[in-house]
Amino acid sequence: MATPQILITGGAGYIGSHMVKTLLDAGFDVVTVDNLSGGFRDAVTGGEFVHGDISDVQFINDVLTQRRVSAVIHFASFIEVGESVTDPSKYYCNNLTNTLLLLDTMRSCGVNNFIFSSSAAVYGEPETVPIPEFHRKLPLSPYGRSKWMVEQILSDMNRAYDFKSVSLRYFNAAGAHPSGLLGERHEPETHLIPLVLRVASGAAPDVKVFGNDYDTPDGTCIRDYVHVVDLCQAHLLALESLLGGGDSAAFNLGNGNGFSVQEVIATAERVTGRTIPVIAAPRRAGDPARLVADSSLVRACLAWQPRYDRLDTIIEHAWSWAQKFHSAC
Repeated sequence: MATPQILITGGAGYIGSHMVKTLLDAGFDVVTVDNLSGGFRDAVTGGEFVHGDISDVQFINDVLTQRRVSAVIHFASFIEVGESVTDPSKYYCNNLTNTLLLLDTMRSCGVNNFIFSSSAAVYGEPETVPIPEFHRKLPLSPYGRSKWMVEQILSDMNRAYDFKSVSLRYFNAAGAHPSGLLGERHEPETHLIPLVLRVASGAAPDVKVFGNDYDTPDGTCIRDYVHVVDLCQAHLLALESLLGGGDSAAFNLGNGNGFSVQEVIATAERVTGRTIPVIAAPRRAGDPARLVADSSLVRACLAWQPRYDRLDTIIEHAWSWAQKFHSAC
């Protein structure tokens, strides 16, 4: 029996590149599609790479029909909450419209297994913490709304066409591959841990803390950090479920532990042995005070068990990557 080939959109990005390696290590054939607007060609460590855009229907049709693609894992979306507030059209065009074009092209090519990179941003300001999957959805930003809209489209497609999907609602993906081969690099960078480690490595003078007056013990936002390798392992389990005939589903991906911005900075100072200067900045639009996952459903249904669930370990792996990356720049 032929080895399933998996198409990864956005596979040159942070999570996508880790997913490519995870699938290759698991024995899958992989084809990566990326327009390199936010990803890096050298982050794709194997398989086939095809430069292109998911909005190009003929291009995606050719990729799907010329290969024995069994499933698509979709990472090709814009991810910055603040930018989505100031430029919502950009987010709805790519995250919503282009994703729908991809889904329709998949369906026309007979590829009916889809894993969607969703987000805890679909919940908005939580009424209960930790947040279960059935929590009401009132996203605060166009980014969060674009993710929730796609999830609703997938639910409708499942009912109408028997199109199977798993939506994985990330909390805060963080860390780097333990081998040091891959890590987090965005331009511009807006995620807390790599920004903090830029300061520790001497690549930046300080880190901004956006809001210190939230209703939390130290006034800074609380987030649930999940190691990128654990996150990719959940995608692999979801893929195996779909390929085995499993039903559509939506799952939270988080460790169930919340850490404030100040706690992350203190942990980074302990791990790196460096002092990290902080500058207070105004709150960012669309940022809830607390986002912590109830991930019991994915643990029960897919037997997912995070391996790297300690914040110290997540930051240690990210620090190893940051030292290597910034010394090479």
